[in-house]
Amino acid sequence: MEFKNLLIETADGVATLTVNRPQALNALNSEVLTELASAFYQLEYDPAVRVVVLTGAGEKAFVAGADIKEMAAMSSFEGHQFALKGQHCMMAMEKMKTPVIAAVNGFALGGGLELALGCDFIYASEKAKLGFPEVTLGIIPGFGGTQNLARLIGKNRANELIFTGWMITADKAQAWGIVNEIFAPEELLAKARETAAAIAGVGPLGVTYAKNAIANGLNMGKEDGFRYEASLFGVLFSTVDQKEGMGAFVEKRKAVFKGR
Repeated sequence: MEFKNLLIETADGVATLTVNRPQALNALNSEVLTELASAFYQLEYDPAVRVVVLTGAGEKAFVAGADIKEMAAMSSFEGHQFALKGQHCMMAMEKMKTPVIAAVNGFALGGGLELALGCDFIYASEKAKLGFPEVTLGIIPGFGGTQNLARLIGKNRANELIFTGWMITADKAQAWGIVNEIFAPEELLAKARETAAAIAGVGPLGVTYAKNAIANGLNMGKEDGFRYEASLFGVLFSTVDQKEGMGAFVEKRKAVFKGR
């Protein structure tokens, strides 16, 4: 599928998905959200893709936010529908069996930070700035930000960031547990791809089931989470990949995983 606002490059099991609206600092309008949801679906079911790296075009922004020019004229009903559209896009990414790494190369504000939070983890440039400025516009994060941020870093830190509308540096975002690692701008994409390649080289079903266990387990009590983990663990023993992985270990050779 061809996209107007996205670029997709695939090599060695790693797809790099780039939001490509640098003239608008990669802002998310309705068209981009529709394309992203389609791209996530396409990449999830592409047998050549085992990991996705998500980034933004240019040096200034990952995604600077939702498109304020589009939102400014919206009615209450239209705003509600726009939020649902954004949430649908974020959920499409979060529910992917394929891991997604955010490479935040500049501003990740509002909808941009929500997009990054929907990824499985975040790498950032030293120049990155992150925040939720929605309250300065008289609104709140609407693409899942209030929910994902509080679950990631706790209510108090989330309250501070969302209530003030402040931008924070990559260093502070790492200290707060939003960002995993920080790199020089010229190294960021290569480092994200390096980690993606490491993930692409292990058992894809194991990674998919681990992502499932973590995401769903967070919504369960601990004992239920343990039981859910054990059930997924057992299912994996019926797969070709489990036989290959353990057989390769015993035979002292490199495993060749098939994803089945």
